[in-house]
Order: sequence, then C-alpha cells, then structure tokens
Amino acid sequence: SENVYRRMATEREKLAQEFRSRGRELAEGIRADADRQRTVILAEAFAQSEETRGEGDGQAARIYADAYGSDAEFYSFYRSLQAYRNTFMSKDDIMVIDSNSAFMKFLNDPQGAR
Repeated sequence: SENVYRRMATEREKLAQEFRSRGRELAEGIRADADRQRTVILAEAFAQSEETRGEGDGQAARIYADAYGSDAEFYSFYRSLQAYRNTFMSKDDIMVIDSNSAFMKFLNDPQGAR
C-alpha cells in the first residue's frame, strides 16, 4: 500500500509538472502575442500622430501665410514678440546685442522704425 501511494504521488507530480510546463508555454505565447500587438498599436499610433502633426503644421503655415499677406507689418511685430519671449525667457542668460539691430527694432520703437 505504501508503494501504491508513492506511485500515485509520483504520477500526480509528473502530471502536475506537465500542466505547469504547458501553462508556461501558453503564457509565453500569450506574452509574445501581447508584445506583438503592443508593437503594432504603438507603430500605428505614431504614424497617426505624425500625420496629425503634419496636418497641423500645414494648417499653421497657411495661417501664418494668410496673416503675413493680410498685414505684413503686424505679422512682423507679432513674430518679433514671439522671438523676444523665447529669447528673454531665462533670467540667467546674458545677451550682448547692439540696440540698433533689427532684432531690437520693436523694443526701441513701437512702430518698428530703426
């Protein structure tokens, strides 16, 4: 009866190991499939984001062109303000520039005259 019990335990252990082995194989397959799907989803999302960005850049270029075409002087003033904001954003930067330079024209004269 002890031998029967050991044989049954050995058979059950062998069966359990087969189940674990099969489970590991299935898990690896599921992980591989999930990784593949993740890669495809990310690639599609990136492509869509680049397309959307391109459309936005194109629309922005059209808007800038229309703005420049309708009032070139105001457009120049607006772009200068953007450049000033980007240039003087950091208080730690030191800039040496001639006050008569074209870059400073709107800071020297609100009308933009040199």
